[in-house]
Amino acid sequence: MNDKINSVAVLGAGTMGAGIAALAADQGCKVLLLDINDEAASKGKNAMTADRNPLLKDLSKIENVKIGNFNDNFSDINQYDWICEVVVERLDIKRQIFENIEKYRKDGSVVSSNTSGIPLRDITENMSDRLLKDVCITHFFNPVKIMKLCEVIPGEKTLEVNLNKLKVFISDILGKGVVNAKDTVNFIGNRIGCYWMLKGLHEGKNAREEGISQEISDALMSRPMGLPPTGLYGLIDLIGLDVMYSVGKNLSINLPKDDDGLKYVNLPDEEQKLYDNGQLGRKTGGGFYRIQKLDNGDKLKEVYDLGSGDWREARKIDMEKDLNVILEDSNYGLYSWKVMGSTLMYAADLIPEIADDIVNVDRAMKWGFAWAKGPFEMIDELGPFKCIEKCKKLGSVPKMLQILEDSGEKSFYTDDGKFMDISGTYKKISD
Repeated sequence: MNDKINSVAVLGAGTMGAGIAALAADQGCKVLLLDINDEAASKGKNAMTADRNPLLKDLSKIENVKIGNFNDNFSDINQYDWICEVVVERLDIKRQIFENIEKYRKDGSVVSSNTSGIPLRDITENMSDRLLKDVCITHFFNPVKIMKLCEVIPGEKTLEVNLNKLKVFISDILGKGVVNAKDTVNFIGNRIGCYWMLKGLHEGKNAREEGISQEISDALMSRPMGLPPTGLYGLIDLIGLDVMYSVGKNLSINLPKDDDGLKYVNLPDEEQKLYDNGQLGRKTGGGFYRIQKLDNGDKLKEVYDLGSGDWREARKIDMEKDLNVILEDSNYGLYSWKVMGSTLMYAADLIPEIADDIVNVDRAMKWGFAWAKGPFEMIDELGPFKCIEKCKKLGSVPKMLQILEDSGEKSFYTDDGKFMDISGTYKKISD
């Protein structure tokens, strides 16, 4: 059994599969890229050396990539150390692929599914112990070439030695930030990030009635929070309202029955109308925003006013606020608490359900969603006991905040590189 990974078979040559294959090829690994037919596999390989935005950093490394199809070349996976499934997000198809993987893979190879939310236990149900000890989820974030995050999720029977072999490869060779997550719906990043987005949409109608337009919302949910400049509506335009619709359906089925996120899994009425009309975001030429080309060559940014149902010129908002707006007794403050504040409290209530510690949660949001600080770092900046006081007034204190209060300590992190553990004691942060 090899103690290191030197070769990678990627099953699925779409955006994510080609990205993972290119990442490995760039580092000198032997790579096999398979898809349903040669044409699909060739398309993935061609994307690695495309004239615009090639997936490979070193175009000469294309020599490391061999392509093929599932019918003729599947057995070739027996030559590879890590087999990464990256097919469409359908449970039945993933299970079929995994059954074929087990037929042909060599002893000691590590197998993973790159899924954004399908539980590993569902993919591998009733499969062999031989597979179960070698299997996990590797959730790379898109685009693979740019995003640092890779969530790694073991199964109940995954051997630690095999898991560690893969994590070392992903971090030390591929250069990604590995986050240890658990086999729960949407794992860490998407569990918290999708809660923030869906909750934000649901709070939007009341906010608009209070004079907080979509542009103001995006201004608040960007620089003041330490989030990317897209804000809330701009980010959903980038992702696609169709994706958010699908995410909500998945959450409605798989969230725990007492989870606060269940209140927001359906799109609000206004957004549902956009979805029904095919107004999904950038992919359809416009969603909440669109860019109009004027006759003089200039570009005009417009916003689809959800209140009136009409397009109008988008207003540029210069927001002179910082994170502490969350605790302000103002329209901006109340809205910020309902969207971002509630997201921080949601995250603080998910330990140890989705991760064993706060460090993995913070890293997931920074590396996967480009937040300047993770939820617990943000709570520290706000002042944990200010948040606790606010939560008590609202009814309940999230688990990790209660642990902090009971410990008698003042913050989740210390200046000497320690974090608050679920035991109520500080532990050293590991790399």
